[in-house]
Amino acid sequence: MATSSSPCYTLLTAEALAARVAAAEAALRECRLCGNACGIDRTRHVGPCRIGDTIYVASYGPHHGEEDVLRGRYGSGAIFLSGCNLHCSYCQNYDISQQVVGEPVTPGELARMMLDLQALGCHNLNLVSPTHVAAHLIPAIVLASKAGLRLPIVYNSGGYDAPQALALMDGLIDIYMPDMKYADAAIAERLSGVRNYPAVNQAAVREMHRQVGDLTVDARGLAVRGVLIRHLVLPEGLAGTAEIARFLAEEISPATYFNLMPQYHPAYLAAREPALRRRITAAEYAEAERQARAAGLWRFEPRTPRWD
Repeated sequence: MATSSSPCYTLLTAEALAARVAAAEAALRECRLCGNACGIDRTRHVGPCRIGDTIYVASYGPHHGEEDVLRGRYGSGAIFLSGCNLHCSYCQNYDISQQVVGEPVTPGELARMMLDLQALGCHNLNLVSPTHVAAHLIPAIVLASKAGLRLPIVYNSGGYDAPQALALMDGLIDIYMPDMKYADAAIAERLSGVRNYPAVNQAAVREMHRQVGDLTVDARGLAVRGVLIRHLVLPEGLAGTAEIARFLAEEISPATYFNLMPQYHPAYLAAREPALRRRITAAEYAEAERQARAAGLWRFEPRTPRWD
């Protein structure tokens, strides 16, 4: 599935980009960017994500720990955005997601970060946890594009994305990389503090795939466009791997690029949940992989898990 193409945002007209900035400003005044659908005027108040009218960047730079198709030789250009629309009890980046850390930035400053990452040779621009700040990102992307940004943009989300956010991103995002965390709504509410996660998540993945299709790569094996799914295997099958894999294979595409992640470890508030107080076992990971393959998925992130 090799291909080469210009980033999709470079194909939009000046009028289309201006309209998108206006739509982003309107979205902030009645925020329904994620499944929380809080309806808060975030130009005046902070939402459940802990972010109001100002975007905060915890850090940015080349990231060499991402998927093979993203990191390449020079890394994925990651921008870690503070706050989150999820409240996962086991979050491994809880200092960023559950606290407002980092520096407040203007759209111009954020655009400069994007261009800096391009100058460093990064293969893509990786927006980490963008859902709750999707509207904030639009003017920065537009400014960076006008100033010469030409990297594919990766929307690296927790998968709890609502139509409002994805409509803003349509035509701007080349690579969607959502989590599919849970197949069971009750487990999602208990572990991540959100309602109806599977329904919101599946609708989001359908829309992402409609926009960009299956993952395509260039001659170097680097992603240029499409959907890449992340699924963290949890102890005792809490993530519902079999059902998620079935959904992807039967309702999205059996050619979905699937990163079945083995790196769960207890963090943050995980000790409150007895099943989450340990790492997964080799047998649990092998069973999750068996379930994914049995469902019909065949494009997996290359991986050799290490078991302590």
